[in-house]
Amino acid sequence: MIDPKLLRDEPDRVRAAQAKRGLSDDVVDRALSADSARRAAIVEFERFRGEQKQLGKLIPKATGDEKVALLEQTKKLAASVKEAEAAQAAAEEEWSTALRSIPNVAADETPAGGEDDFVILETVGTPRDFAAEGFEPRDHIELGKLLGAIDIERGAKVSGSRFYFLTGVGAQLELALINLAMDQAREAGFTQMIAPSLVKPRAMEGTGFLDQAADDVYRVEGQDLYLVGTSEVAMAAYHSDEILDGATLPRRYAAFSPCFRKEAGSHGKDTKGIIRVHWFDKVEMFVYTTLEDAAAEHERLLAWEKEFLNKLELAYQVIDVAAGDLGPSAMRKFDCEAWIPTQGKYRELTSASNCTDFQTRRLDTRGRFEDGTKPIATLNGTLCAMTRTIVAVLETHQQADGSVRVPEALRPYLQGREVLEPLGG
Repeated sequence: MIDPKLLRDEPDRVRAAQAKRGLSDDVVDRALSADSARRAAIVEFERFRGEQKQLGKLIPKATGDEKVALLEQTKKLAASVKEAEAAQAAAEEEWSTALRSIPNVAADETPAGGEDDFVILETVGTPRDFAAEGFEPRDHIELGKLLGAIDIERGAKVSGSRFYFLTGVGAQLELALINLAMDQAREAGFTQMIAPSLVKPRAMEGTGFLDQAADDVYRVEGQDLYLVGTSEVAMAAYHSDEILDGATLPRRYAAFSPCFRKEAGSHGKDTKGIIRVHWFDKVEMFVYTTLEDAAAEHERLLAWEKEFLNKLELAYQVIDVAAGDLGPSAMRKFDCEAWIPTQGKYRELTSASNCTDFQTRRLDTRGRFEDGTKPIATLNGTLCAMTRTIVAVLETHQQADGSVRVPEALRPYLQGREVLEPLGG
């Protein structure tokens, strides 16, 4: 959640941030009103409690009718205290609910608007001109069949639409990508992690995924557990209710986990192939750092993502995501979008988000520094989301005969193979 001090001291800044996201600023007034009511309720409760304590000191010294009167007064005061305590609890709950309904304040640099209002920061590489090479590119579905790499029909038979099997070289390609990503992360100083895909409600709510994205989350019926859509959720909760030594920051983790998404609202979009699926594996970078260093760490995460895409020899663009397309936790987000030849456009492959202290305030994670204990920041960045990366690699590096050239950086993880050959080829 946002810093309550920011809301009290700079409400117009919060209102402007709401407008930048295309959201109503009514919640700001509601939160300020709830804060005033909460403070008044605290004062009222403390007043009654003070009177109750004062009476408690007088009763042992009183006798006769005076003592009877004081006891009667104490009984009435106890009811008032109980009522004031309930009113304070209700006011606290209303304040907390209102505060939690306000998303992170978008950075000044974040473009205003919605999904289509992003700003292109950089374009890397040049998309292949297949016409100049004399052949029409095949899509990843056809290539997957030729290579014996992707089985969508049996995925649908076993699990339903938007599921798949990776088979043969398809499975080997995913494992190669995982190992390449994990090796890069380890060499950059990240601690490698295997994170759980099932988490408690507090982890999901603490990261903001039960706010705007609740419809896209799988809940396990009959159990107080959710399936994560990213290991960001588990990693943000990893240090919940802890005070970290500031000298140990930044703490960088690279977590592998399966991810699950309902893809709510995507009816009719990417219904074929493995671009948009209900389950995929991912290597996610997650960082705890100081608020002062968060912006610089955000740039570093983006640089590591670009390094990985460069190793895969992909053409891509980097965009600054508009405020209305940010999740509630992020104040700024960079996406790397790879060129998908058969779609003739760039598609998101990685994201890097700066969440400042939004998640750590919800999950009660702080840092201990020489000048005291204070909030810290979290950031997350996709290093490799498997299915979309496989799509980009297959389509980008395909050859006229249906084979696929293996990027040089991946070859050591594929037993030195330079080319993935069609079955029977």
